[in-house]
Amino acid sequence: MTLPIRKLDSTEPDFLAQLDAVLAFDTVEDAAIDQAAAHILAEVKRRGDDAVLEFTNQFDRLAADRVSTLEIAQAELHAALENLSPVRRDALQQAADRVRSYHERQKQECGSAGFTYTEADGSVLGQKVTPLDRVGIYVPGGKAAYPSSVLMNAIPARVAGVSEIIMVVPTPAGVKNQLVLAAAAIAGVDRVFTIGGAQAVGALAYGTATIPQVDKIVGPGNAYVAAAKRRVFGTVGIDMIAGPSEILVICDGSTDPDWIAMDLFSQAEHDELAQSILLCPDAAYLVAVEASINRLLADMPRKDVIATSLTNRGALVKVRDMEEACAIANRIAAEHLEISAQDPQRWADRIRHAGAMFLGRFSSEALGDYCAGPNHVLPTSRTARFSSPLGVYDFQKRSSIIHVSAAGAHTLGKIAAELAYGEGLQAHARSAEMRFR
Repeated sequence: MTLPIRKLDSTEPDFLAQLDAVLAFDTVEDAAIDQAAAHILAEVKRRGDDAVLEFTNQFDRLAADRVSTLEIAQAELHAALENLSPVRRDALQQAADRVRSYHERQKQECGSAGFTYTEADGSVLGQKVTPLDRVGIYVPGGKAAYPSSVLMNAIPARVAGVSEIIMVVPTPAGVKNQLVLAAAAIAGVDRVFTIGGAQAVGALAYGTATIPQVDKIVGPGNAYVAAAKRRVFGTVGIDMIAGPSEILVICDGSTDPDWIAMDLFSQAEHDELAQSILLCPDAAYLVAVEASINRLLADMPRKDVIATSLTNRGALVKVRDMEEACAIANRIAAEHLEISAQDPQRWADRIRHAGAMFLGRFSSEALGDYCAGPNHVLPTSRTARFSSPLGVYDFQKRSSIIHVSAAGAHTLGKIAAELAYGEGLQAHARSAEMRFR
């Protein structure tokens, strides 16, 4: 099978236009999807459990009579963990331990302890960091099940100090993925409900008689979930709106081309809209990778998905040199960036925009998906220009501390009053003046 994957050359006069065409992805939800999500949210807000039950039975082909029957008991979660094969259970536990260790270090290094300092007049200023009370985690459960997403969302929340974690996961036709349940047990999820879609987002955002309202909703989902998350933002916090998965590989031509082909497959197999791009200054190497793609594809169980993804949104790009590859990478701002080269740190120093960077030929993106430790919930669709991976900091909030002394009230009051009069806000000014006159 020979794929018609795009080949681009940065020396072509219209290269940037060609690249933008490859990157183009309409992040605006289809109007029908947005309207459907809006209707579901409105019904959940108005009718609570009744609407959640109605939509869950309809979309997941269930026959539940109460929302309470859709909650999975802790005993069932732990039974799923106990029933895993020893090898798989050990792998899940090791992955969880590594994710927890990384985020514990992240908590220490990211200012999670807060701070205060005292000025010369005795005024105390600072910042208090506190965890969210309750968060909701959405775990996909349609085309595939993602126990790794359970770990990546729940563990940093727990490390941050979140008091209660509510997980929702759809179970079409009532089929529960045991590895997902086991992951919930290992990650310390408090409650699990087998609901999904926009109705699950609505239940978490507004609360029902059975499902408690949360402060923030995290986790990826389908287009209906994304549309619902957009609409409930403001009532609750959200992590991000996830687009299709992406991998960008910068390679100097020194890595086995089969390895790079498989790395491109690793994202393409997610879905037909996923994106896989290779940048390399060596034309012969690009030919070798294309040959590897065509030879290895036949053995892939998800070869049809991979083929569609690579044909419609993939590209093999010939660049002038590694410096230009880094400049193009910053323009793309990919979710996953592999720098498969000798002295990868040299090139990493030139990167400003990437969700996660994988340095060196042994750092396959797949390791980051499961067990390296850093979070795999990453900004997509070029949002790495201004967004960060999910982390402990997403489950915390910061309050400013202002404890002004009598002497400070005199000094600051004069400044505040002058500026308040300038803005025409006399009550502000007099409030400050009363404390020193």
